Amino acid sequence: MLMQIISFLLEVAYSLLAGSCVLRLAMQRLRVSFANPAGRFVMALSNWIVLPLRKALPSLAGWDTASLVAALLLALLHQALLWGAAVLLAGAGAPAAVPLLVLAVFDLLRLLLGGLFGLLLLSAVLSWVQGGSAMNVMGHLAEQLCAPLLRPLRRLLPLVGGIDLAPLAAMVLVQIAQMLLGGLQATVLRAVG
Repeated sequence: MLMQIISFLLEVAYSLLAGSCVLRLAMQRLRVSFANPAGRFVMALSNWIVLPLRKALPSLAGWDTASLVAALLLALLHQALLWGAAVLLAGAGAPAAVPLLVLAVFDLLRLLLGGLFGLLLLSAVLSWVQGGSAMNVMGHLAEQLCAPLLRPLRRLLPLVGGIDLAPLAAMVLVQIAQMLLGGLQATVLRAVG
């Protein structure tokens, strides 16, 4: 039970911190404004790790490498802390460095897909309801971040009764990607473990 609590708390902290780094990377790549509550929140959560890394890691081809490396470092720390807690509480053996790094990469990819699913859901729900300016800001932000995935789907899928099915199709695709990622992780871990 204690391990479940520790794992949950680590997951919450990791999701907030690494998620803010990934969101910062996406917002910068897609040129989404940070001049909104969500943008300020992302900056506040990620500045402490991204800004020092930015001094050593320049952007490459429009990608903020500092945000990407920060997210990967946080994923690695997350996996190391989970392993450390397992060793202390359950007496588990020490993993090799390569599987720990592999776990961190898959952890980050899982976070990315989960965040994308959440943004798609938020975008869909907020597009169906009329709300105040805060909802419009969040809906607009989610729509901007999901646009690269939704645009080609909207060209393929017609409106049905005035309802845009592209977000639903995108969520199905993200769920399939999560399933494939789980299978790939198991295969890779068997190969390196």
